[in-house]
Amino acid sequence: MIFDAAVWSMILVGIKETLLMVAISSAISYAIGIPLGILLVVTDVNGIKPMPKLNSTVGFIINILRSIPFMILLIMVLPVTRAIVGTTLGWKAVVPPLVFAAAPYIARMVESSLKETDAGIIEAAKSMGASNMQIVTKVYLPEAKPSLITGAAISITTILGYSAMAGFVGGGGLGTIAINYGYYRYQTDIMILTVVILVLIVQLIQEAGTRLARNTDKRIR
Repeated sequence: MIFDAAVWSMILVGIKETLLMVAISSAISYAIGIPLGILLVVTDVNGIKPMPKLNSTVGFIINILRSIPFMILLIMVLPVTRAIVGTTLGWKAVVPPLVFAAAPYIARMVESSLKETDAGIIEAAKSMGASNMQIVTKVYLPEAKPSLITGAAISITTILGYSAMAGFVGGGGLGTIAINYGYYRYQTDIMILTVVILVLIVQLIQEAGTRLARNTDKRIR
């Protein structure tokens, strides 16, 4: 595969747009997902502040959002996207639907990670008079850090996959390049190149997450 300067310039722009939409949407999704995940754990029947009705309501809303396929969700939130970004085209327009799709997913990932915390440690913290906030910040989050990091790597690669699907509606990034050239123009070589780049990005994210999780895992040391 030999490409001219124009193709490589287009690929570089696509990489930049993909990384931007993934980074921004991941940051916003985690800003929403972490508190929601903590809320689900804390208000669980076996949590440190049981609130079954609140827990079931939040869980129900999260499950609804998680059950909607991303392509359908992307179309459903077009009015919201237009109101926030001012357009429904380009990489910026993909950020709101990515957040709608990723935040509930991240909330469940955070919930799962926090629930791995040894109940004995939580009971010990309670017996020493720790407040609920202290238990969350000093026990739950530090103990679950390796699992949270591993979950973050999985979540970010999932968001990357969603961003590629947004190419079908002119979302920008590598997904749009792959679809425009590989699907509509039958230029398979360009499509393969974009897929290879996406695979490399996924591998880098996953490897970085795995190493960071290993370095923060007290059990290994």
